[in-house]
Formats: sequence, C-alpha cells, structure tokens
Amino acid sequence: MTGQKLGDESLLLVQIAQKDETALAKLYDRYGRASYALAYKILGSVEESEEVVLDVFSQIWQKTASYDISRSRVDTWLFMLTRSRAIDRLRVLQRTSRAAQACMEDAKISTSDLAEPMEDAMFKERSEQVKTALEKLPVEQRQAIELAYYQGLTCAAIATKTGIPTGTIKTRIRLGISKLRQALSEIL
Repeated sequence: MTGQKLGDESLLLVQIAQKDETALAKLYDRYGRASYALAYKILGSVEESEEVVLDVFSQIWQKTASYDISRSRVDTWLFMLTRSRAIDRLRVLQRTSRAAQACMEDAKISTSDLAEPMEDAMFKERSEQVKTALEKLPVEQRQAIELAYYQGLTCAAIATKTGIPTGTIKTRIRLGISKLRQALSEIL
C-alpha cells in the first residue's frame, strides 16, 4: 500500500469526523466488500454479515474521533472493528439459539402423553404459570417472543413486520427469555 493511499484514508476519517457523508461513502466503497467477506466468513449468514457491516460503518460515522493513526492503519482498524462485531454477534446468536432450543424442548410436553389426571392438572397449572410470566414481560419483549415462538417468525421477519431493527428484536427476545427463566425458576 502506498503512502499516498494511507494519507487518503486518514484524510477520509478526518472528513468523516466532520460528518462528510461523501467521505463515508468513499470509505465504504473501498472496504465494504472486504468487511462483508470477513463478517460472512465468521457468521456464515448473509443477513447477519450485512448487519455487522452496517454496524461497523455506523460506528465509524459516530466515533471516528476514537481512531488513533499511531496505533494502526485505517484498514487494520476497520477490519478489527468488523471482526469484533462479527464475533460479538456470533456469541449472541449462539446464546439465543441455546435459549430458544431449551424453551422449545420444554414446550414439547404434549397433553396426549399425560396418562393420569394428576399429570394433566400439573401440565395445565404449569401452562398457566408460563402464560402469567409471559404477561408480566414488557409489551415489546412479549410481542417479540410471541411472534418468534408462536408464529415461527425469524428475527429478520419480525423486524420487517414491525419496522423495528433486527438487532433490537434479538435483544428483546434475549432479555424476555432471560426474564421468563428467572420468573419461572421462582415459581417452579
């Protein structure tokens, strides 16, 4: 890489810090594809990788002043941000997946499998406790969980349906599940 290109990239960051959208577009044109490729290699998902790249460039737009030219080149900094965001996203997805799997396994109890009236009564009681705990959640968390688990929608589909960003939907589901577990552990 030439010294001229390094200088151009540093100048782009100075312009971005001054809220120059053209400079951000130039930086995106230069590194957007490579950032996407890195995110995709880590996540293996088109949607998640696109979201990571958008998050990274949003972070660059908001926090360009935190870039220190003496610590790393612009491309190194940008790829480090992409890698960190992708790994963070992967960890969240893995936690959410494990939590969703545990909830789905808990929900596989069928009333037809219950042979005795006592077991049937216990199942109904437990169902009521789950409904009660679900009703105590904040509306936005309950709505996200109901759309995901009762209607089988993906986080991206929920985001499209509600007009709320996918990351926000994922956070609401994760927080809601955590609160449900806490509430149910106190009851059961």
